[in-house]
Amino acid sequence: MKTKKVSLKDIAQKAGVSIALVSYVMNGKEKESRVGEEIAKKIKEIAKELNYQPNHLAKSLRSGKTHTIGLIIADISNPFFANIARVVEDEAKRNGYTVIIGSCDENADKSWDLLNVLINRQVDGFIIVSSENSENQVYYLKERNIPFVLLDRHFPDIQTDFVATNNYKASYDAGVHLVKRGYQRIGLVAYKSDMFHMAERIRGYKQALKDSQIRFEVGWLKEVRFENIEKEVREAIDEITSPDQKVDALIFATYGLAINGLKYLNELRLKVPYDLGIVSFGQAEVFDLYYCPITYLRQPLELLGKTAVQYLIGKLKNPDEGMKQILMEAKLIARESSMAKSEWISEARVAGL
Repeated sequence: MKTKKVSLKDIAQKAGVSIALVSYVMNGKEKESRVGEEIAKKIKEIAKELNYQPNHLAKSLRSGKTHTIGLIIADISNPFFANIARVVEDEAKRNGYTVIIGSCDENADKSWDLLNVLINRQVDGFIIVSSENSENQVYYLKERNIPFVLLDRHFPDIQTDFVATNNYKASYDAGVHLVKRGYQRIGLVAYKSDMFHMAERIRGYKQALKDSQIRFEVGWLKEVRFENIEKEVREAIDEITSPDQKVDALIFATYGLAINGLKYLNELRLKVPYDLGIVSFGQAEVFDLYYCPITYLRQPLELLGKTAVQYLIGKLKNPDEGMKQILMEAKLIARESSMAKSEWISEARVAGL
């Protein structure tokens, strides 16, 4: 036997109020219609009791809006992006929106496919963590006047709304931190990429060395390809720890690079920080579980996600709203992996290492 779908009329009859009043409350407009808090609470409780399910299709047809947001992220396997997706989802839900999530695996073609699928699903707007070579997708959205906000990554030559980390400053801070801890030959493992955020991390690293009167050596910088990360990280570490260009500290430009690098350092039986000081971008529980807790750059993940949602919803409500662009600061969390050389040398002597 088919159960009868609960309607606004059913709620109104049980609450002893008009259907219009119930409609205002269920659409979150009780403040606009000056509905008292008690009656609004009563209506919501009755709706929950009757298991009322709103007809989103009918609502979408009336308003021309689906109250859905398309979120395209670079790599769902990366804890940073997985966690930021959760923040976006929670903040969107708080504002009455549903999020459809897709991961492009750092692939522009896959990102394009996801974009078209979500446009066909009639999402109201997008939050996008861009992949390399996806500038044409940004231009496409601009030309079609589809609202979007770029998250974590942006293209400096394209005027768009974006919410991102100040990658130059974060990388600069990592370099200066290591220098102050006594490290003098500092390497960087980064992705071989034309993406602006990666270029900024490399620029910040180089500037930190320059300002610390340390001459940068070309062999200290290793750039690897995302699609061949494991093999190329190993090759990079072999080169960067070889006697002719041996470094005493390493900065990993992403969490994924750090994980692959730390695994290989273990295989090589190189001890952190005694053989190599370490700082990494990104935050993850695994950094706490490593035998030597890893110093990392904590990006303001929650604030990034919430702000991106707020910016997008602002554009959806007011298409003429001005462009918004913001860079947020990362915080360096110092742990044992970048312990000052003077400290670990003393510890090593005591331990007889």
